[in-house]
Amino acid sequence: MSIITKKSEAFLHTYLNNASPTGFEAEGQKLWLKYIEPYIDEWKLDNYGTAYGIINPGHDFKVVIEGHADEISWFVHHISEEGFINVIRNGGSDHICAPSKRVNIHTKNGIVQGVFGWPAIHTRKGKENTPSVTTDNIFIDVGADNKKEVEEMGIHVGCVITYQDEFMMMNNKYYVGRALDNRMGGFCIAEVARLLKEKKKKLPYTLYLVNSVQEEIGLRGAQMIANTIQPNVAIVTDVTHDSHTPLISVKKVGDVKAGKGPSITYAPAVHNKLLDLIVKTAEQKKIPLQREVASRSTGTDTDAFAYSNGGVPSALISLPLRYMHTTVEMAHKNDVEAVIKLIYETLLKIENNHNFKYFDKI
Repeated sequence: MSIITKKSEAFLHTYLNNASPTGFEAEGQKLWLKYIEPYIDEWKLDNYGTAYGIINPGHDFKVVIEGHADEISWFVHHISEEGFINVIRNGGSDHICAPSKRVNIHTKNGIVQGVFGWPAIHTRKGKENTPSVTTDNIFIDVGADNKKEVEEMGIHVGCVITYQDEFMMMNNKYYVGRALDNRMGGFCIAEVARLLKEKKKKLPYTLYLVNSVQEEIGLRGAQMIANTIQPNVAIVTDVTHDSHTPLISVKKVGDVKAGKGPSITYAPAVHNKLLDLIVKTAEQKKIPLQREVASRSTGTDTDAFAYSNGGVPSALISLPLRYMHTTVEMAHKNDVEAVIKLIYETLLKIENNHNFKYFDKI
């Protein structure tokens, strides 16, 4: 039986369709907080927009479960005299995907629609007329005749731009859309809170559900909130690559496949004792698990929590994802449910003042 309810899926639909670009996450955070409010005791917001719910407040031992709220996007960088807009990245946007995509330009006057234009195939004959797609030559057309008309629409340098692509369900098993990286993480921890409430579980510690901002430009939200909360333990959930689609090398990327369960990462930032607890929980509860390795940093908010406050035992549980940083990111529903279940069951095994010391004696 699915642990994701129709109400949960309706929230996910709304949450994924909402724009939440890095640095401009407020509307998405409002949606997320409104959804989790019945399942938490209180919520807070930091100065840069990281939102967090608190369950069972007042304990000295503090556990964080975390995802990040922001999505990749573009900034208006330059407006030509002819009325075309050049852009720069806000996060790791893939410029290869841009030509022919429809976009929303966010202004104080509301949304202005536009498109990433590109020369027609008929005009691209010969090497000198066949441009490669680069961040320097992609451009947005809003149907304006000149720069003045663009500016009269409320568009200026610094306006943020998101794609129009919206959520869909494919073949009754894949969630598809933009920004599954990593609003799926926010959804998973929200569902953990719902399960704890509905199953009337009382934790022996304070649990923080953290939806961090600004991960896509360097884990900045997690860095700030780790210092604010000063947790004893952090379990981070993010996405990882399904390496079994065309044009990807399993040997280079790692052997992870959508539909085969969440992936755990072995890395210097990942605490061995906490990881062992997660693995044993998966084995006991028969939750499928995959494994991968990060040779230095994990590239996720795990690093920010692990290396904060003198060292916080941290671990990473990843959701296999196809086509990361495109507008058609895909995640298998069974994997999403397994991530939720694994975090939930692990939390039930953490005790107040749980011993995560690297070793006890020599």
